[in-house]
Amino acid sequence: MKRREFMTLLGGAAAWPLAARAQQMPVIGYLSSQSASADAGRIAAMRQSLAEAGYAEGTNLAIEYRWAEGDYGRLAAQAAEFVRRRVAVIFGASLPSALAAKAATTTIPIVFVMGADPVKLGVVPSLNRPGGNVTGVYQVYGALGGKRLELIHELVPKASLIAVLTNPKNPNSEDHLDDVRAAAHAMGQRILVFPASADGDVEPAFASIVQQHADALLVTDDPFFSTRRHQLVAQANRRALPAIYYTREFAKEGGLVSYGSSAITNYGRAGAYVARILKGTPPAELPVEQPTKFELVINLTTAKALGVTVPLTLQAAADEVIE
Repeated sequence: MKRREFMTLLGGAAAWPLAARAQQMPVIGYLSSQSASADAGRIAAMRQSLAEAGYAEGTNLAIEYRWAEGDYGRLAAQAAEFVRRRVAVIFGASLPSALAAKAATTTIPIVFVMGADPVKLGVVPSLNRPGGNVTGVYQVYGALGGKRLELIHELVPKASLIAVLTNPKNPNSEDHLDDVRAAAHAMGQRILVFPASADGDVEPAFASIVQQHADALLVTDDPFFSTRRHQLVAQANRRALPAIYYTREFAKEGGLVSYGSSAITNYGRAGAYVARILKGTPPAELPVEQPTKFELVINLTTAKALGVTVPLTLQAAADEVIE
């Protein structure tokens, strides 16, 4: 055998273990209805949990990302692509993503993070016993709509009308609105709902809110809104409209106030579930987790700019006050 042929064979033999490792490396399909920039901090938390369990992206784990950018119609094809790729786990980063993944497969494990009630929306039959191939973290965003209405009313006590911004294309929109409406009725607070589900809807929605003389705004939780949080905060502040949001990222962007569970913590916990599944635990044996702590974040700089007086009691109760 010629030396060149021998070296070629030797090189090929040396590559075999690498190829085998590449084939054995599990692949996570990260399916998001948001964008890479909107999910950056959350993905970091997921990766950290995976690393703590012994999984390092690019070393013994691969993650493929698909982004719908707020266009939920893209999710079905993206989920189907992951099924064809035979990924080890699909990470459904929102309710629309989880529903698309669930519709695409009954065998590949799915770990979700969502703000809506997964039982009420048929994602799992039970929180304690999810069964099947789906489990994850319920962020309890929507169920806090009434509490957010109380908070924005406390900040703007003379508000005769509070606008509610919602995305009617989200399967949880009506469920979350029911909670806000019930609170409004109990408080005797007048509210008016404004829809926005595409980029072209945002400016007209805010124009209508101003035309209706709304005194404050409540933004319901939705991945489309998270992806465009800078735009929403800028629209509200430009119109001197005090607004409450559902995650601290909005307050960090300059939003007046936010109240909800920590998305960073939730994604970290979901990442730990992915690791457990990779190690052999069936998703059916992993109860859906729920947060036990909710964080209130107040942006005093924005409050001053809007002429809103934040009660000292509310400041003291806040988990973070941005000055």
